Amino acid sequence: MIHLRSVTVPQVEDQGFPFSVPSIRALGTVTFESPVTFLVGENGSGKSTLLESLAIATGLPAVASTAPRHDESLADQRKLAAALHLAWAHRTHRGFFLRAEDFFGFTRALSKTREEFRRELSEIDVAYRDRPAHARTLAGGPARGSLSDMERRYGVDLDANSHGQAFFQLFRSRFVPGGLYLLDEPETPLSPQSQLGFLAMLRDMVAEDAQFIIATHSPMLLAYPKASILDFDELPPRFTPYAELEHVRLTREFLDDPDRFLRRL
Repeated sequence: MIHLRSVTVPQVEDQGFPFSVPSIRALGTVTFESPVTFLVGENGSGKSTLLESLAIATGLPAVASTAPRHDESLADQRKLAAALHLAWAHRTHRGFFLRAEDFFGFTRALSKTREEFRRELSEIDVAYRDRPAHARTLAGGPARGSLSDMERRYGVDLDANSHGQAFFQLFRSRFVPGGLYLLDEPETPLSPQSQLGFLAMLRDMVAEDAQFIIATHSPMLLAYPKASILDFDELPPRFTPYAELEHVRLTREFLDDPDRFLRRL
């Protein structure tokens, strides 16, 4: 299902970043015609800037230690977000925004919250040790329930998993039907085998009316069937078939003859 139908970057007088980024200045209106849209391009091409601004404009929660509307690193993106015109086919408040670089902060925040709940329960046990058991149970109910829900969703300890395993645990717990998901380089911690697993997860969620807009460098993810691929290496950015992408061509040529490339280093 298409929830977010289109985004328009209007012409503005502001000449500073991010309006000075050539791809942002030339973007115009992007219409999302597939439930999976990839943003591809070299570092600095503007794809992450657009995705971050979309996260702010849509008001989606972030998998991060700081919400996008308060994140100091996104001050410039908030200016772009305020200028964007969004057109919705079906407005949804489900979903989230994820930058791979923010995931460690998110897991640290989870660990801190988990320890706070455990400390609160320990303090209740001490304070209520001479009182009836049901009083102690009632007093600790909210903290115990919150801790149980956290561990049900994310496991007893996300930090105990590898980075890739923790990503998968997060996706399994947070992907819900009918959501809009804005993901910035989710392939970062994933092995090739795990990227295939992620593609299967995308397929399952698309079947449950989810929409994905994903910035990526991964030729494996970009191969998702019938995905739209917006190439930020073109000006203006344009939707490009998979086989015509520079990322795909270069990866294929390297895998066919790596020695030819390595001799040039």
